[in-house]
Amino acid sequence: MLNSENVIIKSFAELSKPELYAILNLRIKVFCVEQECPYQDVDNKDQEATHVYIQDNSKIVAYARIIKEKESEYHIGRVVVDEEYRKLGLATTIMKQCIETIKRNDNATIIISAQSYLKDFYKHLGFENTGSYYLEDDIPHEQMQITA
Repeated sequence: MLNSENVIIKSFAELSKPELYAILNLRIKVFCVEQECPYQDVDNKDQEATHVYIQDNSKIVAYARIIKEKESEYHIGRVVVDEEYRKLGLATTIMKQCIETIKRNDNATIIISAQSYLKDFYKHLGFENTGSYYLEDDIPHEQMQITA
């Protein structure tokens, strides 16, 4: 059973080459191939991010990254769960861990760029819509935030 005990949190420097490769592979598999969004996933923000992921044996099956944007403002992004592991609550587990990680370090505002079809999922976690709607790679998104 995968749960919060399986969550691993590392800085970029702490990631091994196989871990980084598996993270990038999962993100490209879902965001670029499955969602058919040809975009530059490797965006030079990973080096400053905190990487949060869940492993099943040696396979990374869920992932998110935390980036400190400015004083007391963080962004959680690249939230992804491998197709074979969806419906197991891993997205909730990883998001709660990201929020808790930020809370431990700072009293902050957390901002996300949510795909619109997932807004109820994020509302369930306490996020509120900021009123900013936009298309990103032809997918409707909305900005949401929570104060940790």
